[in-house]
Amino acid sequence: MLNRSVIIIGAGIAGLSAGCYSQMNGYESRIFEMHSLPGGLCTTWKRKGYSIDGCVRFLVGCKPENAFFTIWQELGALKGHRMIELEEYMRIEDEDGKALILHTDINRLERHMKEIAPEDAEAIEAFVNGVRACIPYQMPIEKAPEVCGPTDYAKLTFRMLPFMGLMMKWRKVSVSSFAKRFKNPLLRQAFLEIIGGETAGGGYLDMPMIGGLQQFAWFHNRVAAYPSGGSLVFAQAIQERYQGLGGEISFNSRVERILVENDKATGIRLIDGSEYRADAVISAADGHATVFDMLGGNYVSDTIHDYYENLPVWPPLVQVAIGVPRTFDEMPPSVEGINFPLNPPIEVDGRALKRLSVHIHNQDDNGASIEKTVLKVKFFADFQRWKKLRQDPGGYAAEKLRIADEVIRALDTRFPGLKARVDMVDVATPVTYERYTGNWLGSYQGWLITPRTMGMRMKKTLPGLGSFYMAGQWVEVGGGLPAAAMSGRNVVQIMCRQHQKQFVTSTA
Repeated sequence: MLNRSVIIIGAGIAGLSAGCYSQMNGYESRIFEMHSLPGGLCTTWKRKGYSIDGCVRFLVGCKPENAFFTIWQELGALKGHRMIELEEYMRIEDEDGKALILHTDINRLERHMKEIAPEDAEAIEAFVNGVRACIPYQMPIEKAPEVCGPTDYAKLTFRMLPFMGLMMKWRKVSVSSFAKRFKNPLLRQAFLEIIGGETAGGGYLDMPMIGGLQQFAWFHNRVAAYPSGGSLVFAQAIQERYQGLGGEISFNSRVERILVENDKATGIRLIDGSEYRADAVISAADGHATVFDMLGGNYVSDTIHDYYENLPVWPPLVQVAIGVPRTFDEMPPSVEGINFPLNPPIEVDGRALKRLSVHIHNQDDNGASIEKTVLKVKFFADFQRWKKLRQDPGGYAAEKLRIADEVIRALDTRFPGLKARVDMVDVATPVTYERYTGNWLGSYQGWLITPRTMGMRMKKTLPGLGSFYMAGQWVEVGGGLPAAAMSGRNVVQIMCRQHQKQFVTSTA
């Protein structure tokens, strides 16, 4: 019997993952990608000799102590990478230049916060004790939930028992409510920034604190670091693994329609009219485009309608990247950079922003000389406003230029003389994200984590449609690289179960 064939839509991390595991399990797969490069949102681009990383700030699973290390080994994602550990998460400055340094070592961070704000000892201890409680936690990744039986769930429940209280406590506490516990204004601002993103527009202020605790636990445990070379190199390593397993990728091949016969997915049609057939189709493309455009909305339940009508998405972004031919030796490499007050504020989409967060990309000399540094600033944006602006090319370009000029002016106040040395400016808007990745509403990470969505399990199939599966951030709440890779892995496990095949993996 010939091996079953699979078409995969999208060569982002989820699509590449699905392709790798398909090949490992005897499926003959081919990926169709609308762009000319792999990675989707996990990408890097060049401007005037500068490398602008559009995705990776850190990677979870860079060491065997973390469960995700297994997946990255299977996908060949770490091959050739030097993992760069960062001692600082972020710096928060006040109007007088006093800085709170958020160390990635939780013990050092606790001492530093108590030195600055001894009056907040109780809230500080609640935070660091929450982080310490998260350190032993490992996300169960071995088996897809869809293929687990009663015994698997019993084992999982037993394994999760020590963390049940922790999860129940902190998933009910929002970032904004926890920040209010601090009397010290610098610490209060810090928690609004590092987890809630207040400076950028406050897109995450209702997120449960448990996510922030887990993030700091990863850094303290040294299992989260920056992969040298950045996002595109990371994606290309997985592409190399996929093609080494015998997989095929067709770039510049945008899918217009998923072909269906007798309620079974049988192939795809590209925008040039060409058609390709397979025994199964996996869409790792945008969820909204998949369900409502490529499939015409023909396989949608009330639950799926509710997702797209009522669930919040990660806010779209305006990203301003500035290139300057100088080093920033006075600023140690960090995960998120530095946050400082502005006077006057910057206006973005009708909001007056009184603080600025800037990431100084000085942790990696791969792809550009450290003498040429990229500074990145991100703001939450109004997708519909930018979509309308794009209809007037002149107005669109003028607004991008205005925001870039405002950012440069603000950076010049913190780093005097910077404005005169700027020799590269790049502005990406929500429309840019939509153009290159097809992401609905320009959202860069799919569904936002909220008290309602946290832990929500979304099906990777559609009602009434056979031989079809979905992978990626639109079926994994919260998005991110680990979730995307795990999603592709899980989809292949589901296929193997349906085809009565044992799921197998191998390492690069």
